[in-house]
Amino acid sequence: MLPFDPIDEAARQWGLRWGGVPQMHAVTSLMRVQQLVLSRLDAVLKPLDLTFARYEALVLLSFTRRGSLPLGKMGERLQVHPTSVTPIVDRLESAGLVRRVPHPEDRRAVLAEITEAGRALVEQATADLLDAGFGMASLDDDQLRGLSELLRPVREAAGDF
Repeated sequence: MLPFDPIDEAARQWGLRWGGVPQMHAVTSLMRVQQLVLSRLDAVLKPLDLTFARYEALVLLSFTRRGSLPLGKMGERLQVHPTSVTPIVDRLESAGLVRRVPHPEDRRAVLAEITEAGRALVEQATADLLDAGFGMASLDDDQLRGLSELLRPVREAAGDF
């Protein structure tokens, strides 16, 4: 543990050369928190042989009426490039958590469908993540809501929704 905040020091040094210190400090802080939270979440999920990305895919499939979605639709809903979905589904399929099935209406499309083992793992992983506070246990519910609302305009300006 450092005896000083390295982001504060970076911002101080930045300010000696350039403007935009508040933006630089906020973005650097946000990126560091993202790294820390993702690391915590992956540590919680590792014993289940999951990453957070694979967990998100399973949760998405578990939310659908039929438990299945086309891979392209998964990428859209997970907000990742469609080519990123293929390796996620490959890993989940090899673990027996999803299966690829033909689309009932479009012969060119393939659906990823969650299996019963996938559904059971979603329940276990979610319980574990909830126990760990989703890596955000140092914030209370009001702070978490405030953080979400604070970030909403950035997401909206980027075209997230």
